[in-house]
Amino acid sequence: MDKENVHVSVRNLVEFILRHGDIDKRLGELKDPAVMLAGSRLHRRIQKAAGGGYRAEVTLSCCYPADETLDITVEGRADGIITEKDRVVIDEIKGITGDVNRIEEPELLHVAQASCYAYMYGLQHPGQPLGLRITYGQLETEELRYFEQTLEWDILRKWFEDLISAYAVWARWKLDWLEERQKSITDIHFPFPYREGQKRMISGVYRTIEQQKQIFIQAPTGTGKTLGTVFPTLKAMGAGACDFIFYLTAKTIARTVAEDGCRLLQDHGLSLKRITLTAKEKICPQEECICQPELCRRAKGHFDRINDAIFDMITHEDAMDRRTVEDYAERYQVCPYEFQLDTAEWCDMVIGDYNYAFDPDACLKRLYADPMKKRVLLVDEAHNLVDRAREMYSASISMLRLGGLRKKMRGISSPIVRKAGKCIRDMKDYQRRLEESGKRGLKLSEIGIFSVDMLRLASEMEAYLKGDIPTVQRESIIDDYFEIRRFVNACDRMTDKYISYIQYPQDDDKDIWLTVCCVDPSGDLKEYLSLCRSTVFFSATLLPVGYYKELLSTTAKEDYDLYVTSPFSKENRLLLTATDVSSRYNRRGVEEYTRIAEYIRRIVRGKNGNYMVFFPSYVFMREVFEIFSERELRKAGSGIQVICQESGMDEAKKQQFLEWFQESPHSTTIGFCVLGGVFSEGIDLPSDRLIGAVIVGTGLPGLCVEREFLKDYFDEKLGSGFDYAYRFPGMNKVFQAGGRVIRSEKDVGVIALLDERFNHNLYQRLFPAEWSPVTKVTLQTLEETLEQFWTAKEEIW
Repeated sequence: MDKENVHVSVRNLVEFILRHGDIDKRLGELKDPAVMLAGSRLHRRIQKAAGGGYRAEVTLSCCYPADETLDITVEGRADGIITEKDRVVIDEIKGITGDVNRIEEPELLHVAQASCYAYMYGLQHPGQPLGLRITYGQLETEELRYFEQTLEWDILRKWFEDLISAYAVWARWKLDWLEERQKSITDIHFPFPYREGQKRMISGVYRTIEQQKQIFIQAPTGTGKTLGTVFPTLKAMGAGACDFIFYLTAKTIARTVAEDGCRLLQDHGLSLKRITLTAKEKICPQEECICQPELCRRAKGHFDRINDAIFDMITHEDAMDRRTVEDYAERYQVCPYEFQLDTAEWCDMVIGDYNYAFDPDACLKRLYADPMKKRVLLVDEAHNLVDRAREMYSASISMLRLGGLRKKMRGISSPIVRKAGKCIRDMKDYQRRLEESGKRGLKLSEIGIFSVDMLRLASEMEAYLKGDIPTVQRESIIDDYFEIRRFVNACDRMTDKYISYIQYPQDDDKDIWLTVCCVDPSGDLKEYLSLCRSTVFFSATLLPVGYYKELLSTTAKEDYDLYVTSPFSKENRLLLTATDVSSRYNRRGVEEYTRIAEYIRRIVRGKNGNYMVFFPSYVFMREVFEIFSERELRKAGSGIQVICQESGMDEAKKQQFLEWFQESPHSTTIGFCVLGGVFSEGIDLPSDRLIGAVIVGTGLPGLCVEREFLKDYFDEKLGSGFDYAYRFPGMNKVFQAGGRVIRSEKDVGVIALLDERFNHNLYQRLFPAEWSPVTKVTLQTLEETLEQFWTAKEEIW
């Protein structure tokens, strides 16, 4: 039998097996390129100054027989090897931002790394006396401190063998699991008869992964998007074209659908280790997410217990959701959030929010670490990724925040006060330009000086926060620090796909905001997409596909796209466009609100049942609700009840809202909702739980400074500014809301588009193929059209 061989780097081996101690996240590391450059410069200076007996960056490796069937190859690069008269010393260099003289002894993991290199060197040079040196260097002053020790070969060998033996347990489990997984993938078959278009989707996804491409899939409700993407990806995994699946969603409900699809395949014999990630704020058992050992008993000693917790869960569970993670985290008294992230590295599939893959402040860099890993991203609800990505890569800072920071630090830290003051003066200069322009927002040609001043402020705050300061002072400015750090990181990413601008907040002339805005996120997404073998973008409303390819991919011309036809009969859907009503700003008033209310009244009178009406805003919704209530609800025996969406509804209130929409209703229920809100996508009300959707307006985003800058940018770049900034995002909201009605092959319903603009080709050319035929109506013809449709469908009901 051939031996298996597992490769692991020295750093990964040591940091995984020997990690210990507490979680202490008082402060994240500042992503300062200057710090990284200083670290490289320090390495080079030490190596160059060491003289002829010093060899720098020496590659070492060894193949260790863990047992009769498994070899483990350990490899890495020693910072330096020093040849002395009577021994050879392995040098491990570490740059730090603090005072080197405060280090009492070297960090265990640093000693362990050097010890691994010493063992590998000793294998190649038997009998050679060995030592090691840990060199700490202050990154700014380049002051050095050394810790040296002499090594005894027998002790070193025993230590290394124990280290490898501990890792071999994990490596052997992983190899055995992969064998079981691959066999199950070979044996599994698609659990249902193929729906119309589903086989094309499956073959398209498989071909995309096989050819290491990207694909954009428009797949309407009912096409089985989840299984249609997961199943071929698993088959690609079975064929060796994929090692790891990252299933990404924008909303919790979509993650549940993904879990259900995987559970179905697992019930049919699939062996798959999968975990669903939960946000820190939801899974943390503390009242506040403060990751400090003195404030959280799970943070205390977390790393002493974490490996036992991971191995227990990964060997006993295949489907790991929030409850599973919480149970094991409680058992081992570890942080559930960090526990799930560590466990994800040992899974075949991770289900989670976009930010775990794409957000520079939150992404799981550990899942991208192995350059040989064949990752496949399945991006569900991909129409949401454009705006989400813009948010991830953009950042703003307000003058009031900087002023508040300066005020808090007076008498505490003069350097922070001075540097905050310099940033405020920069912003006041921009404010003068804004006032001279007479506008609410002004695009800036460059912010180089300000970004450098903000970097200096962030660095000063970081040094202060790393010091021994009272908790009260730390907590008073930690949020300021993270906001400033986020802004600095955004400045560092700036390319020609970004703009910067200054503006007054809406309805507030007392503050100003400076924003670094990622207009086109494709370049930043590429950083992550390029680390994956393939990416599958899919949605029920990925139209027009060229818009999404342009903003999500830098390889749009090479990417595949696929339009999957709806399996549902067009006869079961009545699509109405009103020609005598509008939601344009210059038409809004009592007369137009009254006409819209009358449309709603006549539509719901056409057939008793459950309806949703989607409005451009809460204000618009309330105006129509008042008129509708006056004309219809206050009549005795109207038989109609209306419930209104509220701003900021929690999960319990959302569920209560949806519970009004029951099957086989005896009366009429209307949900007044906001277009683009929580009820316009991601909810499933099949059968007669919803028989109609009335959509008021074209969904165009409201006029604002940022949207106008987006429009200008895409006008200059593509000549399609209004489309990219307003029309395409707006119509996607319309498509999503309309998609709530027909959820299965037996569903019947009405979609009414109340705005005369829907009759123009500029909008109808964007309609999905299944949105045909289109029936134009007026208030005068509406009731007859509805009667004909519902009469023809009586046998279904």
